[in-house]
Amino acid sequence: MPDLNRQVIEEFRANGGRVGGMFEGAALLLLTTTGARSGRPHTNPAVYARDGERLLVFASNAGGPKHPAWFHNLGAHPYVTVEIGTPEGTVERFGATAVVTEGGERDRLYAEQAARDPGFAAYQAATDRIIPVVALHRVDLGDPARHRAIADRLVTVHAELRADLLSLREELDSAAAEAGSPAARAASVVRSTPALGGQLARHCLTFCGALHAHHHNEDSAFDLLEGEFPELSGALDRMREEHRVVARTVEELEALLASDAAPATLRAEVDRLAARLEEHFAHEEAQLVPVLTRTGPVPRP
Repeated sequence: MPDLNRQVIEEFRANGGRVGGMFEGAALLLLTTTGARSGRPHTNPAVYARDGERLLVFASNAGGPKHPAWFHNLGAHPYVTVEIGTPEGTVERFGATAVVTEGGERDRLYAEQAARDPGFAAYQAATDRIIPVVALHRVDLGDPARHRAIADRLVTVHAELRADLLSLREELDSAAAEAGSPAARAASVVRSTPALGGQLARHCLTFCGALHAHHHNEDSAFDLLEGEFPELSGALDRMREEHRVVARTVEELEALLASDAAPATLRAEVDRLAARLEEHFAHEEAQLVPVLTRTGPVPRP
């Protein structure tokens, strides 16, 4: 399935949303979610139906016993990116909020889809789970209230990540001091046990996942904001490049975690990440917040 997904995604993007093979003629979109644990983007083709202003996707997993991974991602990160073919033969990309329908509404929407495509009736008959129906609500990035909400969220997430990074650095300092204590050396703790405690390692990985998720969501928003604020194009390009630099630093930190590096070694890498993040956060806030929170019409070049 991963290989098939990649082929469908490439064909979809290359042909304005049209694909052949088993999905030929199907109403198909690409749904990009943020990994619940990894924070990394994951794109999947999904059959959809229109219901007024919203789009519906169905977590059928071809009638399998478990929900697809993309559905689990929505619980942690309901903001998604949608790609859909247009009548002009292009692919439109936009942000959306995913809402899982419930009760009678879910039953009605699934029954309507099964009537349109009997394959969905077969999927439900093949599994004991209730196949979820997810409504995708397009995010209106032209709304000034939405702009202010994005700015507020940006500042809030940056504050949370700064605080979590400070806590992580303090924990690494404590772990390094404990590993270097006379008692630890006498007991050969450093040589006989992992250099980093399980809880601290999980904290490191959780922070890395949260940072991946934040930057993935920002990248999706940047593409959409660029259409609303053309004057930000150069600044957004710099921010995208900074995301790539930070991502490489995070990957190096994750590699150190996998190698069971000593806390002091990890502390140095976290310091390097912290310096890059602070410069990046400050630049984003200086460039984006004033534009997103201003009032009046958006100037056009």
